Order: sequence, then structure tokens, then C-alpha cells
Amino acid sequence: PQRDDVYAHELMAPDRPYDGLLVSKYIFEADGGTGRYSQAQRFRFLRDGARKFLRFPATEKYDPKNWPLLGDCGAFNYRDHEKPPFTVEEVIEFYEEGGFTHGVSVDHMIGAYAPQLDQPSLLPAPIPRAYQERFDLTLELADQFLRACRHQNVSFQPIGIAQGWSPRSYRRAVQALVKMGFNYVALGGLVPLKTQDILEVLEEVKSLTGGDLRIHLFGVTRLDNFDKYNDAGVVSLDSASPMRQAFKDARNNFYADGGHYTAVRIPQADKYPKLLRVIRSGQIEQAEAFRLETACRESLKSLDQRQSTVDEVLGNLQAYEALYGGKSKWPAIRRTLEDRPWEHCPCPVCADVGIEVIIFRGANRNRRRGFHNLWYTQRLLNRHRNRLKEA
Repeated sequence: PQRDDVYAHELMAPDRPYDGLLVSKYIFEADGGTGRYSQAQRFRFLRDGARKFLRFPATEKYDPKNWPLLGDCGAFNYRDHEKPPFTVEEVIEFYEEGGFTHGVSVDHMIGAYAPQLDQPSLLPAPIPRAYQERFDLTLELADQFLRACRHQNVSFQPIGIAQGWSPRSYRRAVQALVKMGFNYVALGGLVPLKTQDILEVLEEVKSLTGGDLRIHLFGVTRLDNFDKYNDAGVVSLDSASPMRQAFKDARNNFYADGGHYTAVRIPQADKYPKLLRVIRSGQIEQAEAFRLETACRESLKSLDQRQSTVDEVLGNLQAYEALYGGKSKWPAIRRTLEDRPWEHCPCPVCADVGIEVIIFRGANRNRRRGFHNLWYTQRLLNRHRNRLKEA
């Protein structure tokens, strides 16, 4: 499938839905075996390199400065392990053989955020031993990583990663990484944090670096805070949220100016588990389910051609959903159908498939909406960049 599937940067070329790609070693070698990819695909990745395997870029001549490939270990996936499943040497070999432009040191997630520990006098308990052990291990591995990179004269830019449980612990981690010799540092473990917590971590780090150290934010977009990121020294970030929200969020499935939109759910009558259970129980006939499913799809197409009304479409959707007891937010769905956001979007996906992009149905269809979200996020990022240049 990897050879035949289409990546977002291929589908949307020459538009760019992102600057670069992040690849985690764990998805290739999970727990000592193969991860998401087959063994043959893993061998091909290491033989051909990340750029060729991922067909990145799709059309233009490859320029590592403009098409970065970032490698990391995928610490979230092994957060429950006692220690990381990879050695420093194995990770460096993966980055070198993969042809990455940037590689992150081996880390181990702490997986907790307790800013109150910055004030130990207020607490009877010391810093939990597990926190400190993972903190120390991450820094020890970073030191080994940088020393080995220098000794081997690697072709990628080494990035040291900081893990912490509070603003001051992140500051101490960054301070140690800078002392080792890193001039590019990533902050990990931030994904579950509230935005204000992330900003407090950055402010504490900035008090050490003055905003002059290059920083990468792992798993965080939240571009409303672009100016604060920039002020703290953030030069790069990554996130899968635009893709995931396309099919995992209850409301914000389709990104757009003025507020994101909710996708229209039309599950497949022969595949959706809730609907199949109702059919198998004999409560409804499968033919009736197919009839209502078809009515939903046809009425949406008719709406797109302005041959039916929003109320007619909603009637069909509600009748179909009543079969399996769905919980769609009908005011949000009405807003989507009335505003017709796909018509105002110039991205290659919306321009090609129109109203189909808003239908929540099937993995590839949902991924396509995720591609739109990636494109929108990149466009928003570029707006901020241009504003910064003009200031």
C-alpha cells in the first residue's frame, strides 16, 4: 500500500501542506520487531532513505534546507517501558541510513506535569523518584548522543530533547543540554498540557536563554501563540492534530477562517458496527438502511448543486441516524451546510471533491479532510511568518 497510496505533499503539490516530515524510529521497529511498516518496507526505507521512501518532495528538486526531515525515537509509544528500547548507536544509525536532516536524542517521557513541585517547601513529599530518574536518563542519553554524533561526524543536525514535570525542571534540562553543546533543543511531553502551562514553560526557558536558543516544540501547534513562541526562540514545531481532528474530534473536523466546522456523518450501512448490530438484531431491514444511506448521499450532492434545501438534507440525515442512535450536533451540522465552507477554500482537495470533503465516512475520505486541515494550518503559519517579516 505504501507504494500506491498518496501522501498529502503529493496530492496537494505544488502547494505545501507542511514544511517537512517527522518520522519516529518506533513505527519501524516497535519493541524489537517491526512496527507499522513491514520488514520489507523497513529495509526499503533504510536502503533508499526517508526522502525517496516518502517521495518528499513530490515534484521539486530536493533541497535539504527547504525540505527538512526530522527523526525521533517516538518516546510516547514506549512511555510505559522501564527504559527506551533503543540504544544511542541504533538511533544514530537510523538517522544516518534514513538520510534525515535533523535527529533528536534518545529520551524517556516523564508523563506528568506538576508545577507545584517547583515550590518544594510547600509540599511534604520530594520530587517523585520516577520523575527524576527519567529526567536524568534523558540527559545522560543526550550527552552520549551528542558525543557520538561529533565522533562520527554525522550528516544530520543533532537536537537535544528536554523532558520535565514543571517550568523549572524544563529550564534545568535545557541548561544541561546547552552546557553539553547543543544549539538546537526540543521540548517534549507538552502535548497534554494546557496552553498556559506551555507558555509558562517557554517563559522559564526564555529566562535562561534570552530567546536566542533554537527550540522545537514536540506535538504542539496552537498558532494563536505564534508571537510568544517566536519571542521564546521557537523555530519549529510539529503536530498531528490537524489530521487527527478531521476524524477524531466531535466538532472541529474541517478547519476554516472564522471558526472550524463539523463534518456530516454518513456511516457505511454495511460496515458501521452500531448499524450492523441493529440490522443483525432484526430491528430494521438492511435494505431500509441502504435506502436511507443513499438518500443522505444523494441529498448532499443535490445541495451542492443547489437543487435541495438544508432542511431536506437534515431530514434525511436525522432519519438515517435514528436507526443507530447517533449523537450528531445538529446546530453545528446546519451551520456547515448553510455556510458551505468547501466552496470558499482554494486548497486542491476542496477544489477537486467539493462537498465530499465534509462527509465523515471511510478512512481515506477522512484523511483527505485531514489533508485540507494540514494545508490550512500551513497557510496560517505562513501568514504569521509574513507578518513577522513585514514588521
